[in-house]
Amino acid sequence: MENLYDVVIIGAGPAGLAAGLYSARAKMKTLILEKDKAGGQIVTTNEVANYPGSIDDATGPSLVARMVEQAESFGAERKKDEIVKVELQDKIKVVTGEKDVYKAKVVIIATGASPRYLGVPGERELTGKGVSYCATCDADFFTDLEVYVIGGGDTAVEEAMYLTKFARKVTVVHRRDELRAAKSIREKAFNNEKMAFIWDSVVEEIKGDGIVEKLVLKNKKTGEITEIDAPEEDGTFGIFPFVGYIPKSELFKDFLETDKGGYLITDPDMKTAVPGVFAAGDIRHKSLRQVVTAVADGAIAAVQAEKYIENTFEN
Repeated sequence: MENLYDVVIIGAGPAGLAAGLYSARAKMKTLILEKDKAGGQIVTTNEVANYPGSIDDATGPSLVARMVEQAESFGAERKKDEIVKVELQDKIKVVTGEKDVYKAKVVIIATGASPRYLGVPGERELTGKGVSYCATCDADFFTDLEVYVIGGGDTAVEEAMYLTKFARKVTVVHRRDELRAAKSIREKAFNNEKMAFIWDSVVEEIKGDGIVEKLVLKNKKTGEITEIDAPEEDGTFGIFPFVGYIPKSELFKDFLETDKGGYLITDPDMKTAVPGVFAAGDIRHKSLRQVVTAVADGAIAAVQAEKYIENTFEN
């Protein structure tokens, strides 16, 4: 059958690249599809300090480059194409891109999730230069500095408390006059002496010349504008928006089960409810979204894909 692959992987972040490595190394005909450059969210990270074995000034892009090289060295094929349609119910899956149509015995979905941006001036320009969306990844960079966390839900407050292990002060900025986080989380936050709160406020702008230097807030009730400058002795501070993530699952919702946030639901073997369709990485419903868990997901998905093909197509 023309253009038939054993495994088609949608997404070339760490989960997709790990799946590609494991499936290609198992001698399966493997294709990794990505609409843009490989790497996912990790390519925006200047330093990867918490991935096992990442030393010698490892960066997100350098780690991804090694992953790509390794997957390709075992025969994984990569193509750049934006997927516009999938047909997953039949034994042979059909993935339609803007450039071509691909057929596969197995599809591994590794499309990831993206942070919900504040959408204010300066945010994109200063991402990775004081603006971060991952406390676990970047907290260490803000040791003994001040940090502002934007948001008031469970994730925002939990991440703010994590940041207090590093920063000398963490201020939560919330658009309402009380946190939305669970009561138990709120109590811990209010009892943390390193935490402060700014209520009824939203971010209007983030300013800085190559690094975060100023945060502009607006009080929603009074309309008052407040400009917060970096302490002179520091020259900068951290801004961590935690206003949600957007899973890239829209293409698959007609076929696959999702949780209320739109994340795909799998079992521990990365299997979805549709035979021959697996999901890996940040697109999954899971408790921790990190490079280390993404690559583990990808490896598991590929190993299970091999077993599925053996049982379904070779018996």
